[in-house]
This record gives sequence, structure tokens and C-alpha cells, in this order.
Amino acid sequence: MSMLKGANLPVQAQAVRVELGWRSGPGVPDVDASALLLVSGKVRSDADFVFYNQPAHASGAVRHEGKKTGADGVTDTLAVDLARVEPAVERIVLAASADGGSFGRVPGLRVRVLDATSGAEIARYESQDATVETAFLLGELYRRQGSWKFRAVGQGYGSGLAGLATDFGISVDDEPAPRTAPVPPAPVRPASVRPASVRSEPVRPEPVRPTRPAAPPAPPVSAPAAPAPVRLSKVTLTKDAPSVSLAKQGGNSGAMRVNLNWQMRKQFRGWGAKLGRAVANHSDLDLDLCALYELSDGRKGVVQALGNAFGALHQPPYIHLDGDDRTGAVSSGENLTINLDHKDRLRRIVIFVTIYEGARSFADLDATVTLQPQHGAPIDFALGECTVPSTVCSLALITNTGSDLVVQREARFLVPERGVSPQRTIDYAYGWGMNWTPGRK
Repeated sequence: MSMLKGANLPVQAQAVRVELGWRSGPGVPDVDASALLLVSGKVRSDADFVFYNQPAHASGAVRHEGKKTGADGVTDTLAVDLARVEPAVERIVLAASADGGSFGRVPGLRVRVLDATSGAEIARYESQDATVETAFLLGELYRRQGSWKFRAVGQGYGSGLAGLATDFGISVDDEPAPRTAPVPPAPVRPASVRPASVRSEPVRPEPVRPTRPAAPPAPPVSAPAAPAPVRLSKVTLTKDAPSVSLAKQGGNSGAMRVNLNWQMRKQFRGWGAKLGRAVANHSDLDLDLCALYELSDGRKGVVQALGNAFGALHQPPYIHLDGDDRTGAVSSGENLTINLDHKDRLRRIVIFVTIYEGARSFADLDATVTLQPQHGAPIDFALGECTVPSTVCSLALITNTGSDLVVQREARFLVPERGVSPQRTIDYAYGWGMNWTPGRK
């Protein structure tokens, strides 16, 4: 049962999962969850703000785990370890922001607090009165006499996530500062030149008096650099806007994580009723995140779990596969990491996913791809619906233009010819020209 606005409930679990949920559909804005850790009603610094661009608190108490799509809609999850929350923190505000519209266009907006161990629902609040708001304070976890409680809040903000964050003491730099034209120096009028007077008598030089050398000037005291304000920007690639420059997003150095998360749909219709059911009924579905790479010196290869070709981050190919999620249930999904400090050594990369076992097609699969540069805005996109009997999908193409890396959304479901492996199918589609041999995990 949904709580009334202003009601509160005790939270006896040591760790909880906070699920922000809504129903997606045409024209529905994307929604993001965030948390603010408060002391006396304000954050201590911008580090107390946990959201998609800053996904973990330094204490380890709060983490942003990302989005999942299921039968009930979309969820964006925060993990809160109440036992690790610092004693000074009195409240954890749980907020939502809408990207591309207001919450009046977001159906089924709700927040659920679940026991992280058992999965049991502790509290639920469903928003019923959203209109023009673009940010919402849905609830809060707070201390009362040494114990934790949850309160349903339901306060909307028309100024978006930036306005909500600013109210709690966050310094926000959502937009770059406007460039101002340089002010030309004022014209200097040349001084009039007067002829020197002619002296007929010799000039007696002044006696030179020894002087004490001046003490060296004290070194200037530099003020500590102010921390950079929080950047709220993110990029969503679509069919109409499929590419983005990493340099323009400020994310062309450090490590870039490529994440794949997937969820099975429960509805079957049309062609998906034939092959989609074969996907959803397999609990042993194993999807593999992979990458074809070409280096600037012409070397080519693949990074994948098959054959234990996990790559390397600090030596060629500068790409590393973090793990092999066989279910899609791992909150972090499958991840590739690309070392952008060596971007000059990378010519092009195709990131793709294959079905290793457990299904005949990607039909009725919901998947989201997120590229998170260490120093830039996250880039995400959805794959969309598969309408062909595909076992391999190219996700993104990263190309070195000579001065920049450009990320392009591909989302191409490919159908291998009979007897042709998914890897060889990707090779043919992108002209890699490699020799392939069978391999196993």
C-alpha cells in the first residue's frame, strides 16, 4: 500500500535498495534517481551528492546502481548501506529528475525501499499530483533516536535537478560559461618628442653611492583551488542524433567504462511470440560484451570472454573486459573499460554483444548501453526492439578522427549466415578482415 505524503515508517534493515520506478512509453521523459547526504539541512560539500555523474559516495554508504527495464516499467536504483552512513549525516534525501519533459508526463512515478538482503518491501510512496515539475523530492531516510526511518515527501521543483541540488548547497555548473569577446586594449597616444637641449659644458656625473641590496620579495601565497562545480549534463544518443564527440564532452582522458544491462520483457506479440518466448524462459541466458579493435599501427584483435581474451588496460589493446555476467541480474551488468589516455593508439573500436548460449535470438530483450568517461558526461542509449532472428548486435562504433574520438550509436541486430559465428558476422559487417577459429570459455 502506498504511503500518504508526510507519513513515515521505521527502517530496521542494515542496508536497503531504493528503487525509483515509472512506466516508459512514447513521449515519456527519461528519469534519474539521486541522493543527497545532509548535515544540518545542507551537504558538507559537492561530494555528498550521489547521481549518474558521481555514482558513489566516498564513505561507500550510497551508490547509484543504474537502470533496469522490466515488466512493471523502468527502475533506477540507489543502494544505501545504513550501517556505513557517517554519524554526522542526519538525512539522505531521495530525489528524481526528468530529462526532456515534466513529471506530469511520467506515469506510475513511485519510490520503493527494499531490504537489501531479503528483497522485502519496507516502504512505498506513489506520486499522484505531478504536473509541471522537472525534479521531485520523493522521500528521505532520516535518523530518529539512533534508528532510521523513511518519510514520504512528494515535493516538486520546477527548476529541475540543478534547482533542487542548489537548494541543498550543491554548486552546479550545468552549462559552460558564455564566451566573452576579448576587450581590445585602449589606443596609446604617442608622446610628443622634444629635441634634447644642447649643453656646451661637460656634464659632471653624479657620484655613485653604494646601496644595500633589496630583500627578495616574499613568494606569493596561493589560495587553495576551489573544487570544480558539479556537472549535471549527460548525453542520450538516438536515431536522429546518433553520435557525439568525447572531446566536446570533456571526456577524452582517463578510463571510460562501457556498461551493458539487460532485462527480459514479459509481453509476447507478433514475431516475438515465436522466438521471444525462447529467450525469456531461459534462466541460463548468457550474453557476452565484446569489442573488435584496430590500433594505429594496424594491429587488430578482439576482447571477449570467449577464449579468455580479456584484454589489458595499460598495454595494447588498452581495452579490458571486467567480467562475464551470465544472467543480467548483476546490478553492474557487463563492463568494458577503455583507457582514453592512450586514445592516440586507437584507430577504431566496435563494441558488440553476442548470445553465447541460452536463447536463439535477442527478441523481447530490453538493453541499455552506457559509456561513462572518467572526466565527462555519461553517454547512454537503448538498443530498441529486435525484429529479426539475431544472435549478435553491434552496439557502438568509436572512431579516431585524428584529433578526437567520436562515439556513434549503432544498435544493429545482425543475422549470421548458417555456419557463420557471431564474431565473424561482425567482422564481415565492419570489414575487419580477421581469421577466426572456434573457441570456448
